[in-house]
Amino acid sequence: MNPLYRNDSPGTFPDSWYAATTDLPPQRPELRGEVRADVCIIGAGYTGLTAARHLAVRGMNVVVLEAHRAGFGASGRNGGQVGTGYNWSQQDLAAKMGDGPARAVWDMAEAAKSDLRDFVADHAPEAAYKPGVAYGVYTAKDAKKVAQEAEYLRKTYGYDQITPLDRGGFHDIVRSPLYAGGTLDTGAGHIHPLRYAVALARAAEEAGATIHEGSEVHHIKHGHPAKVQTGRGHVIADHVILAGNGYLPGIDRKVAARVMPINSFICATAPLGNKAAKVLTRDIAVADSKFVVNYYRLTEDQRLLFGGRESYSIGFPRDITTALVARMENMFPQIAGTPIDHVWGGTLGITMTRLPALQRVAPNVLSGAGFSGHGVALSGYAGRIMAEAVAGQASQFDAMAALPVPDFPGGAIARAPLLTLAMTWYAMRDRLGI
Repeated sequence: MNPLYRNDSPGTFPDSWYAATTDLPPQRPELRGEVRADVCIIGAGYTGLTAARHLAVRGMNVVVLEAHRAGFGASGRNGGQVGTGYNWSQQDLAAKMGDGPARAVWDMAEAAKSDLRDFVADHAPEAAYKPGVAYGVYTAKDAKKVAQEAEYLRKTYGYDQITPLDRGGFHDIVRSPLYAGGTLDTGAGHIHPLRYAVALARAAEEAGATIHEGSEVHHIKHGHPAKVQTGRGHVIADHVILAGNGYLPGIDRKVAARVMPINSFICATAPLGNKAAKVLTRDIAVADSKFVVNYYRLTEDQRLLFGGRESYSIGFPRDITTALVARMENMFPQIAGTPIDHVWGGTLGITMTRLPALQRVAPNVLSGAGFSGHGVALSGYAGRIMAEAVAGQASQFDAMAALPVPDFPGGAIARAPLLTLAMTWYAMRDRLGI
């Protein structure tokens, strides 16, 4: 079933705290008739908008096609966490890829954070970047492991912004009784994700790109040039960038074989007032070591944004709130019974290895997707390096495309049932504490 419309009304942002606190622009016109472009980009999230801006700055004629609104998908709904590195430890990446390639992808992940911070400072102060992401673990063994990883990053890459914390040190910041320790990374941070997406769209247009909203792409006819078809028009383009991530409904089989859509859900409490300090004592974001990860932070008006991921079908559950609030109150029993003002969900793209999937799916068609919940910075940087590849500088694209991301067993047809079985198993392990 098409993820573009399974859970949302066309062109309507979800009832999220993000949408309620963002100055949203009027809807842009849909594509009608034939348009000629140097580059056609499918998807107006972080990846597509960043690529559009970089290409337009180079003087290229860029058209972005978005089925709903710019920032409508995961880019405007996520937890807002600007993480360090990837969903693998750098030690594991070095063991798999070799020291040189691992260093290359590490440097790009660091540049991704730097690019985001610079853009927010220069173009989107309203996105309110704040430093600090804590990572919580549940056993003393895992606390020792993450401390060792922090030391590896310090010695190997000179990254000294991660502080290991024991149970007491972690509890001083994150007031949940469940954690056995963890780390605090001051080189990571958090933002208001929808305000960031809106600013990216504005900057892309100011650079000269054209964005058409309400313009779902149905088909791509490959060739030189390619033809990108929507319901009421088409774009003839020398290059195409696929940037729909979890909202790209089967347009390319090579992307579908490696990237699968799943859902994640977030709630926003009523303002906590003085109770906020009973949850977090610093203005940081938090994620933890559960496979079905808990992620949360406080908002500018002292609400708790609490997210969790436990739906492996395209359709949202009929009741999002009950299970999500139960997870939150298990984590923070001290705020049990707090009213919930907003609950929303969104669709993201994951891969077999939970690493980004950058691909050249045709000689003049690039794809960047599958950021697996780690894409606030990485997805935008993928857009930048795809823009560079279109312009003839493909070294960074090739380096990130070398990340180990195999096809799902059985490709796009079998990926959903097989992944559902696997992720249900891991979710059970989380519950049992295995």
